[in-house]
Order: sequence, then C-alpha cells, then structure tokens
Amino acid sequence: MTLEVVRKYRVYLAHYNSPNGNLPIKKVTQNYYVIALRSFLRYLVRKDLKVVTPDKIELPKTESRSLKFLDRDQLDRLLGQPDVSSERGLRDKALLEMLFSTGLRVSELCRLNREQVNLQRGEFGVIGKGGRARVVFLSDRAKIWLEKYLTKRADSFAPLFIRYAGNQEPTINGEKMRLTPRSVQRAVDKYVRKARLPVKASPHVLRHSFATDKNVATTQIYTHVTNAQLKDVHKSFHSGNK
Repeated sequence: MTLEVVRKYRVYLAHYNSPNGNLPIKKVTQNYYVIALRSFLRYLVRKDLKVVTPDKIELPKTESRSLKFLDRDQLDRLLGQPDVSSERGLRDKALLEMLFSTGLRVSELCRLNREQVNLQRGEFGVIGKGGRARVVFLSDRAKIWLEKYLTKRADSFAPLFIRYAGNQEPTINGEKMRLTPRSVQRAVDKYVRKARLPVKASPHVLRHSFATDKNVATTQIYTHVTNAQLKDVHKSFHSGNK
C-alpha cells in the first residue's frame, strides 16, 4: 500500500454516495475510516510488511465538533462502576464491556438474542446500516462478564439483554422483556456520573473509543481481510481488557 493508494481511497470516501439515500459520507465519518486505516497499517508494520508509514496519513480537518473518546483511565473507571453482586449489575457490566470491545451501535446491541452470540468462539454476526452484514468480536473480558451474566439469569428469554424495571411481562420468547436503547443510554449516563468523568460519555462515545488509533478492530471495514485475521487483530488490541 502506497500514499497514492491512500490518496485514491480518500478521494473515494469524499465522493461516495450511499446507495439507498444518495447521501455523501460526512467528514466526521470519513475520519473514522481513515483512523481505522492508520490502525490497520500499524498492525501491518508490526508484522514487518512493507506499507506506507501510518504517521504520514493525516486526519481530514472537520468543521464539526471534535471527536470525543475516553482514554484508558476513563474507560477503566467507567467499566468498573456496575455492582456485579446483583443480576442487574452483571447485565450492565456485560453490556458496557460489549459496547467498548465490539463497537456495536446501541440498537444493534439491544436487538441481539442469546443464540446469536457464540461465547466459545467469541464472535457473532450482525446486520448493520444499509443491511450490511459484518462479523463482531468479543474481548476476553467481555466474554467473561457476558457468560457470568447469562449464567446468573434463571429465565429462558431470547433477548441477550433484558430489563428489570417496570412491569414484568414474560411472553414465550421474552420479547417484551428486551432492554431498549433508551434504557442503555440511561444506564451509561448513571455510570458516567458515578465515575465522575469530565466528558459526557454516551454509548456513541464508547463506540468512538473502540475505533481510536489504538483499536485496530475497526479493520473489519476491509472486506478482503479474513475473519481469522480480524480476530487476531482484535485480540492484540483488546488484550489489555483481560
């Protein structure tokens, strides 16, 4: 990969229009793709492959608000807030770990069912925006806490994450017990306050933190990379969360 290839890729991003809405990619979104590219190149450099130096790739300047991320200390403080002695606390711990280690959108997280997630393999598939399928990987820590949460649950409801507030409305598949995106937002807000973080960390900020230069897992946007390679990349950058 050369600087010329990178230049052409950035031109492609700048002129790309979504097939369903014919809308251009926002500059802030273009930033995410370039961040992922730089991270992927750093991984290739460590594998002694001859590619362009990642530091030569500058981020596009945006007129919109600057990207907000949580640093390692802030993430650790946030992830350490749930009281894991209760089932609800275990749920919150598992969903926070999953939001960070997978980069899932909150809506994608809430739509997950138990049967979709293979804890042994630490991976699962999701259908994202535009109906695009992608493979998602769990960090070792996310697997541990998700398994603890599911083991604690006595129900057989299909949703991966269920609510504990409000009226209990158990149906055959437990669909009415499914946790909502708004409930996830409220949970994150609560733990942000408890951790006394200096930034307003939303679930979206956790997604951004997943996609920073230190998290190469976003290389799943490169469809020519095999799932096995992606899993190796993801593990190398989330090994600190064991």
